[in-house]
Amino acid sequence: MMNRTRAASTAINGALIVATLGFAIPASAQSSVTLYGIVDNGFVYTHNSGGKSTQVGLISGSLSGSRWGLKGAEPLGGGLSAIFQLENGINLNTGKMNQGGRLFGRQSYVGLKSATAGTLTMGRIYDPLTDLVQPAQGDNYLGQTFTSPGDVDNADSSARFNNALKWASPRWFGLSGEMMYGFGGVAGSVVSGQTYSAALNYGQGGFTLAGGYLHMDRGNATLSTRGTASSDTLFNSSVNAAYASAKAIDVWRVATQYAFSAFTVGAYYSDSRYSADGASSFSRTEIYRNTSAFAVWKVTPSWLAEAAYNFLKSSGDSGARYHQVSVGADYLLSKRTDIYTIVSYAHASGQNGAGDAQAVIGATDIDAGKASQTRVNVGLRHRF
Repeated sequence: MMNRTRAASTAINGALIVATLGFAIPASAQSSVTLYGIVDNGFVYTHNSGGKSTQVGLISGSLSGSRWGLKGAEPLGGGLSAIFQLENGINLNTGKMNQGGRLFGRQSYVGLKSATAGTLTMGRIYDPLTDLVQPAQGDNYLGQTFTSPGDVDNADSSARFNNALKWASPRWFGLSGEMMYGFGGVAGSVVSGQTYSAALNYGQGGFTLAGGYLHMDRGNATLSTRGTASSDTLFNSSVNAAYASAKAIDVWRVATQYAFSAFTVGAYYSDSRYSADGASSFSRTEIYRNTSAFAVWKVTPSWLAEAAYNFLKSSGDSGARYHQVSVGADYLLSKRTDIYTIVSYAHASGQNGAGDAQAVIGATDIDAGKASQTRVNVGLRHRF
């Protein structure tokens, strides 16, 4: 009986995919509908993982999360268009969906776009800091191992936002802005579980300066459980796991970069505060301050190299320090296919709220179980 149920489920899922693709093909002749994706896989070696000395294996999406999606637009007249995007995250080594098993866990939204009034979207979306600040950060080039340890400031967009509305302005004289509001969906309290954010980006020539603010209310425990409808979790590693009962998370982040000749240099700073209420397991606000600097060298049109340093310091309820160095290179085999290699080292000291601080490299979410961690990654990425 179980085998029959699994077979039926597989058949239904397959039929849904075929139906989706079948719809996309004729629709493309009427409006703009695109099927796209990234497949990224590679070998990873980790020294110190979960308290063990060595871990080796394959990892999907180390540089860019593996995905496939549909996006499109329909002109409505007067410079206005209807737009949509549905994007699925997938683990190439297991075939399973990422983002908690969601069908379109990376993005799913519909909206309106105007050249003069900007773009309004609603659904499951990225926050304004991801859109406008992250492009000036080191992880924008070679991925998750170049961001803050544990991604405690959502600098590598570990969290996406549900039930959200976002407005993005047109670009005026090099300046653009975005605002977002996510509904918490908590009965009896409009503000519980809400998310709101805003960011600005200014760019002229090779210079970029961007900054923004993100607030995540995690709900009122007297009305609902911790963790509500508007945002994903940021508690993915030992760096901040002791503060999973936080009432709210507030993040300020600013980034800048300058491109000249074959080089790009930049830095970002973030201040993230995990605050408590009566239902929290801690009483003093835990503050995470991350400072990052990076340099990118476009060696040839096909070859890019990057080096970055992150220093994360926590204080308040407990205190820890995390140092992280990452170097990497990416080589284009064609316009759509590249190979890459990345080496990272991290060291932690102090206390993380639950015990001795453990090293965690970037947004990999792999606890060392010890004070230091080394990671070597070699991968292949293809875009379609």
